Amino acid sequence: MRLTNFSDYALRMLMYAASAGDRLITIEEAARTFNVSKTHLNKVANTLTRNGYLKAIRGRSGGLVLGRRPEMIRIGDVVRLTEPDFALVECFATGNKCVLTRSCKLSSMFGEAMVSFQNTLDRYTLADVSLMPQDFLSGPPRPHPTGGARNVK
Repeated sequence: MRLTNFSDYALRMLMYAASAGDRLITIEEAARTFNVSKTHLNKVANTLTRNGYLKAIRGRSGGLVLGRRPEMIRIGDVVRLTEPDFALVECFATGNKCVLTRSCKLSSMFGEAMVSFQNTLDRYTLADVSLMPQDFLSGPPRPHPTGGARNVK
């Protein structure tokens, strides 16, 4: 199970905007901070703005700011927005062609896992995962404490 870069960048943008408080952030600034494509972040910001997660302030000194309070932004809602076709296996995907779908017993297990995943994300808000501004300047990434998803039990 892996989220797309689009979802990853959406969550990063929201965390970054939350850390900035009332200060406007720009796409250019976020792209430099995360070392990612400005074009891709622009698409992410447009989606988040269209859906009220970010608010765009136009003009020469414009930028982006959170469109809602961090405690009102559920991580699960953001992931569902940015992963509209998220499917663990083919039988959950649009256009499923698996010949085992009718009799396969894995689908209920994967369905249960998906519900658990979504329920976990729904328990957290942006306020729960927000960082301090200096956390975005802490240098190259450190290894994840769990050693990656393969080792999580």
